Amino acid sequence: MATRKKTVAKRKGGLTVDDVREMALALPSTEERPSYGTPGFRVSDKLFARVLDDDSIVIKVDFDHREALLDSKPDMFKVTPHYQDWPMVIVRLRTVNRRLLHVLLQEAWRRCASAKVLKALEPAAAAPKRAVKKAPARKRSV
Repeated sequence: MATRKKTVAKRKGGLTVDDVREMALALPSTEERPSYGTPGFRVSDKLFARVLDDDSIVIKVDFDHREALLDSKPDMFKVTPHYQDWPMVIVRLRTVNRRLLHVLLQEAWRRCASAKVLKALEPAAAAPKRAVKKAPARKRSV
């Protein structure tokens, strides 16, 4: 019996605002609140990303990273005069891939998360272990 090969159809037009929402809200302690009339995503009450329109979002990045993104992929990233002095970059949803957007959202989230939120994410294995008392060494007779 012949088996059918599963194929995953790529969406025409790239990612959607719903994709952004799904990725952002999957990050711990993230909440969605309106920001200038569009969905904004916050952690520790700090905005790390927000929807501009159906085709683009803005994400918090440091200035050096922003310049690297703009230089390497000008079709994917841009900055308008409004964001020129802010550590933010506009991401075009039609051209960005899911993996890169996910990484950018994680980095932006980490930049904004409080120390308390970040500490809560540390695995239990990283917690200091209790010291085990050793039996006193035996004296050797000579």
